[in-house]
Amino acid sequence: MKISLLVPVYDYDIIALVHGMKSGLGKVPEFIEILIGDDGSSAEFKEKYRAIEGEGVRLISSEKNIGRAAIRNKLAMEASGDYLLFIDADTVLQGTSETYFRNWLSMMSVYKVICGGVLYHDAPPGDPDKLLRWTYGKWYEQRKASEKNKNPHEWFTTFNVMIEKSVFSKIRFNEGLKQYGYEDTLMGYQLKKAGIDVLHIDNGLVHEGLETNKEFLNKTKLGIENLSRLYDNVTDKRTFSRNAKVLRTYNSLRFFRLTGLLARFYIRYRDRMEIRLDSGNISLLLFRFYKEAMFCTYREIHKRKKVNPIF
Repeated sequence: MKISLLVPVYDYDIIALVHGMKSGLGKVPEFIEILIGDDGSSAEFKEKYRAIEGEGVRLISSEKNIGRAAIRNKLAMEASGDYLLFIDADTVLQGTSETYFRNWLSMMSVYKVICGGVLYHDAPPGDPDKLLRWTYGKWYEQRKASEKNKNPHEWFTTFNVMIEKSVFSKIRFNEGLKQYGYEDTLMGYQLKKAGIDVLHIDNGLVHEGLETNKEFLNKTKLGIENLSRLYDNVTDKRTFSRNAKVLRTYNSLRFFRLTGLLARFYIRYRDRMEIRLDSGNISLLLFRFYKEAMFCTYREIHKRKKVNPIF
């Protein structure tokens, strides 16, 4: 079995990451190439990516920004491997690339989709303006594989994932999703509907590119809005809801007819909640309530529109 490592990127310095990964290629023969997917980056970064081509590294470039889904699909089509290992550009190796590569091999013959996990630095960031993203990631995203494997499709993520190419050709990233947010939830749902098992292993990469509090709150808004739209577009809402905690809570709130109350609360107190979340005193309980109330608000808006499910 041959494996291609795929790194989609937009205006981000990945020189150290690629050099670190490249050192393991010759030591683990199953890994045959690294493909960089430049999604319409600026001239400055394009030049940096060109400079690290060669010796197993190829650059696949798009002249304009085509989006997260499209650049990943383009990389998959160009890849030579039987398995596709997608990693995000803002990652850092923990340990050696040889160890990282070898950790995938034992389960490849058993599972077609394997998630390696995400890690965060033990110490909080020196910049308090990035504390919300680190706290959320450390508390929620960094979990042991044994815990994630209890509900493997719910924890599916493309941050650090290996997918057999034959499976990927059937369940590609949906290029119709133009807005950021919950693309991983949709793909986990599609894998579950297709009867494709997902395995989580403890082979994490460190998430280095932390957004500021304001940037993270803005991305949260985009994500929650997108989740509401996706909810209207899926045919099996019960299965889809199992893959997102926000949806499970929403369905409970709807049963008790509390969604309208939370929507009104969000509209009235949104600014106050955001000021608190952008402070050094981070409350994950408040952040969860903020997301849930925001979702209830978007549902009040979106449920008035008639949508034909497509997934």
